[in-house]
Amino acid sequence: MEGSKAGSFKEMPLGIDATTEEEYASQSRLLQEFTGISSIDKAWIFKSDSGIGSQAMFSISQPNLLANKRKKFILSSHVLRESNNSVNFQWAPFPVEMTGVSVMVPSPSGAKLLVVRDPEKESPCQFEIWGRAQVEKEFHIPQSVHGSVYADGWFQGISWNSDETLIAYVAEEPCPSKPTFTGQGYKNSTSADKDLGYWTGQGDWKEEWGETYAGKQQAALFVMNINSGETQAVKGIEKSLSVGQVVWAPPVRGSHQYLVFVGWSEGTRKLGIKYCFNRPCALYAVRAPNFESKADGPELKDSSTEDSPVVNLTQSITSALYPQFSPDGKFLLFLSARSAVDSGVHSATDSLHIIDWPMDGVLSSSTKIVDVIPVVMCGEDGYFPGLYCSSFLSNPWLSDGCTMILSSVWGSCQVILSVNVLSGEVLRISPTDSNFSWNVLTLDGDNIIAVSSSPVDVPHIKYGYLVDKDSKDTAWSWLNVSRPTNACSEKVESLLSSLQFSILKIPIRDVSYSLTKGATKPFEAIFVSSKTKRSDPCDPLIVFLHGGPHIVSLSSFSKSLAFLSSIGFNLLIVNYRGSLGFGEEALQSLPGNIGSQDVNDVLVAIDHVIDMGLASPSKIAVLGGSHGGFLTTHLIGQAPDKFAAAATRNPACNLALMVGTTDIPDWCYVEAYGSEGKNTFTEAPSAEHLTLFHRKSPISHSSKVKTPTLFLLGAQDIRLPFFTGLQYAQALKAKGVPVKVIVFPNDTHAIERPQSDFESFLNIGVWFKKYLS
Repeated sequence: MEGSKAGSFKEMPLGIDATTEEEYASQSRLLQEFTGISSIDKAWIFKSDSGIGSQAMFSISQPNLLANKRKKFILSSHVLRESNNSVNFQWAPFPVEMTGVSVMVPSPSGAKLLVVRDPEKESPCQFEIWGRAQVEKEFHIPQSVHGSVYADGWFQGISWNSDETLIAYVAEEPCPSKPTFTGQGYKNSTSADKDLGYWTGQGDWKEEWGETYAGKQQAALFVMNINSGETQAVKGIEKSLSVGQVVWAPPVRGSHQYLVFVGWSEGTRKLGIKYCFNRPCALYAVRAPNFESKADGPELKDSSTEDSPVVNLTQSITSALYPQFSPDGKFLLFLSARSAVDSGVHSATDSLHIIDWPMDGVLSSSTKIVDVIPVVMCGEDGYFPGLYCSSFLSNPWLSDGCTMILSSVWGSCQVILSVNVLSGEVLRISPTDSNFSWNVLTLDGDNIIAVSSSPVDVPHIKYGYLVDKDSKDTAWSWLNVSRPTNACSEKVESLLSSLQFSILKIPIRDVSYSLTKGATKPFEAIFVSSKTKRSDPCDPLIVFLHGGPHIVSLSSFSKSLAFLSSIGFNLLIVNYRGSLGFGEEALQSLPGNIGSQDVNDVLVAIDHVIDMGLASPSKIAVLGGSHGGFLTTHLIGQAPDKFAAAATRNPACNLALMVGTTDIPDWCYVEAYGSEGKNTFTEAPSAEHLTLFHRKSPISHSSKVKTPTLFLLGAQDIRLPFFTGLQYAQALKAKGVPVKVIVFPNDTHAIERPQSDFESFLNIGVWFKKYLS
């Protein structure tokens, strides 16, 4: 009898009581509908076999919660441009899942497609060469040649040569051999004893590039012959150089072929490189392996590059990224993050440059670098605020050969720009009357396929064309492209249709005469609210704060934030001074003033919406991760009566602890000390340094905190090891503040694994409902 009673008892999950269980159930069902919305990641255009129109191929991804992975799909469409200024996309009936695919790269002509599949454990890396109807070649490259191909968007680089017989790419070097021991001691490499029992030692520790690169081997350059599958490491590159972003140089008749790549030197230490554009880098040229023609294709001539020097093409500038040759091969264009490198901040305003490419194939390290777009210090209102670009298309050029199309940040929006690299003319060609964010996906001749979204509008594909190509008028028209299916469920669509957003200009309070002009200009905040009036004067407000601090919250669609809007919260998404998109002076005003200027900007933004009658002072929560978590935990300490609840993901709570444990200790110096921090940085902080770090940190205000706070921590975080957040949480718990902590054992800084991201925002929603309802 006792046993039967026990069997009917339902045990609650840890941290969930009966009161909140129904809230968990209802919110989780809705969050799953938001999570299921697919993302349009990339697109390519190919010539149509019929000669009419073109073929588009879209790479689409979608979280798979049960598998805890992201599914990748390919969806194709026939694109027909109609005579009445309309466009017709004839979609394939179903997408095709690309299981295990890490990267896909079409050849320049579009006749071939390289597909690389992730190796499992010690398995070979799988390369497939696809034709229009079938897989034509398949090669398995063993781990003894190289490890995984880099597909991270940073070191990643895959490039076909002009005749589409060779592919250059970046992959992990083979794992170094480790010492082996038997029952008789160390096993010599020449030992013939193969049958004895043995064990493998650890060998020397090898530095890595920090966050997300744990366990990854050095990025090295390889070339594959697609006829034979023969693969060779490119020789002549120093071992201290990590390589990425490789492209083939234009071929020169009678001369060797060259590869151009970005190289990062490790110096005395490899500091964290993820999200960090302040790591010095340069463009290098190296002679490609020589191939002798045979009946069945080129044959690798192994010794061709041994005596060929590697040429540094950009010695006079501290940063050079994303090399891109002009269509005629006469100049090499690249992006520079020299403002970040020279000042020490992790990201800043970019500049664009070109160098002439020698048509005779004779390279020089003293080539003159020409500015195309310089760093904009302080843009005038309504005008170009500077370049903030994280990559280029593989083919960004219009048919004139000198105009490139790219995406860049402009205030709180992402916009599409055309740049004439000869004259330096920059034009905003996405609609200027739109607060939506726009991102270019690919070019269809001189037309553009892009994606547009907002905080309350899921991504939609757009097709842009010049209204009059033959005139000097540069106006572009944008057409809506029909989707093959609904972008989201009817429920989500209904909820989003009830929301609205605007971008607010927030004036600076207490302007100091010591500030630069750019730092005195208003900053921006995105305000998301319900269109319908409810019984209460104002819905509860969530103040969302981005990390970095030198990144930006865009007016684009975020599934997680849209979910929070849909369960009854208004959002105030603050782009405080120091954010990208507002000129270099505004950005550089923050280093040295973290914990004060950024905190004050957030408080001013909150007061601004309260004064406008858009928020109730008693129903405000704050949410942020990384530096956004730094601000969240600062705010609940410096303004302890302002917030009814808080939530933070991997926050920077104690710089004095962070500086000795993070992969970016230089960040602590630059952001705490300002311009002098780059030169003050040391691996052995003094007592004076640690005192300043503590004073700048949220933990110095922890004794004043009253706000119930949710902590979401990634146990594999190298950037902000989870015990920095845990220390702060324990300090609040010790003084009786309501605290909830969730640690994700396999997540890094971003906490982006599908299940972890889902559980994070489900708990954020329930936590805020509990304390703001």
